[in-house]
Amino acid sequence: MILILFGPPGAGKGTQADALKHKLNLLHLSTGDILRDEVSKESELGVLAKKFMDAGELVTDELIIGMIKNKIVSNTNPELGFLLDGFPRTISQAKALDEMLTSNQLKVDKVVSLEVNDSVLIERLLSRGRSDDNEKTIKNRLDVYKNQTLPIKDYYDSSNLLVSIKGDDAIEVVSNNIFKALK
Repeated sequence: MILILFGPPGAGKGTQADALKHKLNLLHLSTGDILRDEVSKESELGVLAKKFMDAGELVTDELIIGMIKNKIVSNTNPELGFLLDGFPRTISQAKALDEMLTSNQLKVDKVVSLEVNDSVLIERLLSRGRSDDNEKTIKNRLDVYKNQTLPIKDYYDSSNLLVSIKGDDAIEVVSNNIFKALK
């Protein structure tokens, strides 16, 4: 199974990813973790990515897709599926992911969209106490999400892959609703 966990900052993607990866036997692919791993291994892709990161620029879609492809292709356990968290973030990334998966005889099985009201998101993010979690920054991140990432929802909905889950319930309720929707 290849599953994408989708939602705005503060929707609980990380929390739900932890539950999903264990219950469904999935390898959790977080783009941030993959980037750090490739850079620390000084792989060819990691060296290229570090140049972008050191310059304060976004790592290109091609590099991110290459890193994800390496993780998927190097999987030695065919029983293990994948959970993508934090990727794709744009329509172009979603299309590139589809092309890469298709070329490896794979496909996305489901996209779980965690739906949470902005007021709840802001409250959650403010309560984390991170230095970059102030109301102005949070509202900007939500605007960026709505303008750049939210269109992916329609992209996957048009392929009948999208499952929307109310994400502002208790953690266990959200997890149970995700598991029910995936059966």
